[in-house]
Amino acid sequence: MDIFDIRKNQVMAEYESLITRKNIPLEGNGIYTRYANPIVTAAMVPPFWKYDFNRETNPYFMERIGVNATLNSGAIKWNGKYVLMVRMEGYDRKSFFAIAESPNGIDNFVFRNHPVTMPEDKIPGTNIYDMRLTAHEDGYVYGLFCVERHDDRFPGDLSAATASCGIARTKDLENWERLPDLVSKSQQRNVVLHPEFVNGKYALYTRPQDGFIDTGSGGGIGWALIDDITNAEVKEEIIIDPRYYHTIKEVKNGEGPAPIKTTKGWLHLAHGVRGCASGLRYVLYMYMTSLEEPWKKIASPGGYFMAPVGEEYMGDVMNVLFSNGWIADEDGKVFIYYASSDTRMHVATSTIDQLVDYCLNTPEDKLTTAESVRTLNALIDSNLSLGI
Repeated sequence: MDIFDIRKNQVMAEYESLITRKNIPLEGNGIYTRYANPIVTAAMVPPFWKYDFNRETNPYFMERIGVNATLNSGAIKWNGKYVLMVRMEGYDRKSFFAIAESPNGIDNFVFRNHPVTMPEDKIPGTNIYDMRLTAHEDGYVYGLFCVERHDDRFPGDLSAATASCGIARTKDLENWERLPDLVSKSQQRNVVLHPEFVNGKYALYTRPQDGFIDTGSGGGIGWALIDDITNAEVKEEIIIDPRYYHTIKEVKNGEGPAPIKTTKGWLHLAHGVRGCASGLRYVLYMYMTSLEEPWKKIASPGGYFMAPVGEEYMGDVMNVLFSNGWIADEDGKVFIYYASSDTRMHVATSTIDQLVDYCLNTPEDKLTTAESVRTLNALIDSNLSLGI
């Protein structure tokens, strides 16, 4: 057996071991349950994406096309499978989309043979990423994602960029119709489509910002109604979940996946960003809005819902959790898909009832130390009165 066969056999064995590995639940906190293993990593990409299997052109069985990370995945239940629209990042820093499917939502995720070939907008993008999937009541599945281009106003600055919202739709997750990018007065990196019409219009959760990275005057998570999704334009925008000083969302915040409808309101998962000595810290948080008026917040639990733990803290961009996909099953179980440190995908599970309870009964952040201590003492006194 020569080096080609030795290496090929080793690569295939490691791949098969990873994609068939059983995931094990960890002890939870009563709100959700994490799992022991990441569910999608760069090592789980099919070897025939990375290696030339032709002995004549690759006698040493070298990796020819590298995958650096698998992250920030949209999610949907499709034909009985749990489907992730994974953001793939190559060694060349370019991101693209690929679909990975699992029979149970927590392990055995396998990529389809080919990545998604996304049609271009009139002005091609340099990079596309972070797709949110929404099964809309109009019958289409929509994918909204960030489109990055160089900011040609600064020809000498190779880091100057612009962000806009790309829009595509499908009815089979195979063939995508690309619609024009969202028109907006501000840059938009984080846009999510609400799954139902509101007053006969499409509704978007937005994140207006002055620059590619900095939010500037952007105040938080926005809300906008769109007359025509095939020529989408934000004409009026209101902030429904603002940023606040000295909180988990001081620097910026953005909607995660499309909200989940419950009998008591819409469940929202979002990310909040603050600055710290090591850079920017991304955590996940939740809030709820009214069923009848989805732009009106009815519950806002204080602090973060999830933050990095253990290996989640380490990666290409450290101290980051990010989610743009979750799936609610008919039995009420919820699969929360999140990326850690821009490197790998994980899952946590909960239920609609647990998440609603968390949102409605967790104290709000009242924004000062004195109020935080007052809230804490109220809980302590209540517990002590029970004679514990």
